[in-house]
Amino acid sequence: MPSPCDPEYAPIGDVSTALMMIDSRLKTLYSGRTTADPGQQKLVDQYTASMTPQGARDVLDGACTLIYLYMKWLRMAHEEHGRDVVEQVVPSLVTTLRQMTRTVAPEAVPTMAGLVVSSAMDLSPSLWRKQYGKWTKAEMTALEATATLLAEHINRVTDDQDFATRLITDALTRAEEGEPDED
Repeated sequence: MPSPCDPEYAPIGDVSTALMMIDSRLKTLYSGRTTADPGQQKLVDQYTASMTPQGARDVLDGACTLIYLYMKWLRMAHEEHGRDVVEQVVPSLVTTLRQMTRTVAPEAVPTMAGLVVSSAMDLSPSLWRKQYGKWTKAEMTALEATATLLAEHINRVTDDQDFATRLITDALTRAEEGEPDED
């Protein structure tokens, strides 16, 4: 019996915009700056200010899709080496989120851990979260941080600062061209 949280039933959302936001955060991390490039941040701020409520929900679903895809890639990579992705990824993610006390509310950390674990179990993170009610404001920053940390983890594992972004852009390109995913 299929789960109501099966990714087949999940909205994909605006993955491109979510990826743009995550890529911007990654570039800031890798530049050594503590704040985003002012020009890039201005573009992100202008875009987010112009979003409709539906547009914001679409970006939120897009961020969940990124988390799902990143965890799918990490799960496959860990399974190749006989390791459990939950055991290897979740503890360090939770520790890092807990250390981000100025940006990530403590009450959002368990939800982010649940999103990542649901993704590792091949469930839709957005549908998993939906069963607990509406998203909270505290979870918005935590969601962006979670997607960014997973992307950075992938980049570190592959020793390529653009790998996680390229992983998604390649998948989007294949989807637009109607090609099957490479699993």
